[in-house]
Amino acid sequence: MGKGDMEIAVGLDRGLGLSWGQYRELGRYAAGLGYQSIWTNAANGRDSTHVCAQWSVATAEVVAGGIGTGISVIPIGYWSPTALASAAATVAEISGGKFVLGVGSGAIQSPAFRRSLGLDDGLRPIGAMREWLMTLRALLAGETVDHEGKAFALHGINLGTPPPRVPVALGALGPKMLSLAGEAADGAALNWCTPEQVAVSRATVTQGAQAAGRDPSEITMIEYIRICVDDDVDAARRAYTKALMGYALAPPGANKALGYRGHFARMGFEEALTELEDRRDRGASDEELIDAFPIELAELVGYFGPASGAATAFRRLAEGLDTAIVRVVAARPGTESITAVMEACQPMKLPP
Repeated sequence: MGKGDMEIAVGLDRGLGLSWGQYRELGRYAAGLGYQSIWTNAANGRDSTHVCAQWSVATAEVVAGGIGTGISVIPIGYWSPTALASAAATVAEISGGKFVLGVGSGAIQSPAFRRSLGLDDGLRPIGAMREWLMTLRALLAGETVDHEGKAFALHGINLGTPPPRVPVALGALGPKMLSLAGEAADGAALNWCTPEQVAVSRATVTQGAQAAGRDPSEITMIEYIRICVDDDVDAARRAYTKALMGYALAPPGANKALGYRGHFARMGFEEALTELEDRRDRGASDEELIDAFPIELAELVGYFGPASGAATAFRRLAEGLDTAIVRVVAARPGTESITAVMEACQPMKLPP
């Protein structure tokens, strides 16, 4: 797949602490740099659908009609299906059909997570996500939904006026979720992958699509690729590794075969992560763990270092994707570190 076949996007983490004005300013800046879409993650708190709506309006000041926006991903459980479908439909209307909704299971495998949101304790990720995908896609297609499931029940519900088309992507790491994306989603939203893992993921999505009688080419492969740039390579390394460890290390007592911990193990990180978790459990600080994290492993799934090396690294990591998202990791507080990443990986700078 060549660069010309790939959508190049930028992703701004909620954790960057941006004001609404900064969201709009950076959205306009991204459009001016030639990015085709701009994405954010989601959790409880500030509503990411509103962030996307703000971007759509702001980027229309730079590019006619604005650039695309997307969320990767909203963990189910924080919303009802009807509320999320309504919010997504609204952003689709505002953006003129340039919005992608990503949903994921979040920490639904955790009893504590299910308990915190009052979810059925028997709820399991695959079954719950199948219910959400089928229902969301039906509502967003203008259908009236009747559904009685383990995750929720809906009877005679519709959105009234059908919105512009809203693709629904599934946050997927393991083989079962990737297969489900092929079966029932419009896209698979990956995270923290090597190029080899992207290829494996696409093959699994293809198998799921074919088993469901779908055309695999209709399922878009999307991924955040973390990039942190700074002339002080150590500062970039520390910021990047902190972001990586937040996903890669399993909480004490957690099942290491599940979620991101299982994902990293499948890519060959098992031994290093077990050693780091043992150090942590013996009292090592976050700073000590950052210093101990193997650089060669960190570089397999993202980039840190001088701006001059970012575009080549990003293009290598983006191989096999349909939408490659420059997920900004800021080396320092303030927007200067954010715009440095955006400039380093702007589409015109990427090698073919």
